[in-house]
Amino acid sequence: MTIYIALLRGINVGKNNRIKMADLKSLLETMGLEKVKTYIQSGNVLFEGPDDSAQLSKQLEDKISETFGFPVPVMLRTAEEYEQIVRNCPYSMETLKEGESIQLAFLADEPSQEKIENLRSFKSEPDECFINGKEVYFYLRQSILDSKLVAQLPKLGIPATVRNWKTVMKLSAMIEK
Repeated sequence: MTIYIALLRGINVGKNNRIKMADLKSLLETMGLEKVKTYIQSGNVLFEGPDDSAQLSKQLEDKISETFGFPVPVMLRTAEEYEQIVRNCPYSMETLKEGESIQLAFLADEPSQEKIENLRSFKSEPDECFINGKEVYFYLRQSILDSKLVAQLPKLGIPATVRNWKTVMKLSAMIEK
């Protein structure tokens, strides 16, 4: 069995696409997944499951859509991948000033080199980003809602979901337990 983190995109934001975490947990348990734990309402789930992550991600998306009546992209990472993602962060929480943040976008797939270059070339003072595989690390000196750089993320053409660094670290701590 492999430990996974599933990051669901676009649930419980505003009035649309509501899924209670207790219902999501029950659904994953009925799929035969074990030790299912959720964290906050934005679709973060830790569990143990079979070793085929590509097939599992598709099964999760299909079952969530079938059960709740709307499609939900699922970004799935093994615990090992997730811990490497945390270690790869090029930004430090210690250097953040008031109002600044580190945000992490988890992508469903790796973007093409052309799309990566388009995002890197976007000039968005004062924010910056670092792209590594299926993750985009953002160093924001303003609110994520005001970031023109983060607003470019959909241009990668790949489903993505963003988490703040505090949530990223909380999920990392849950893996260690």
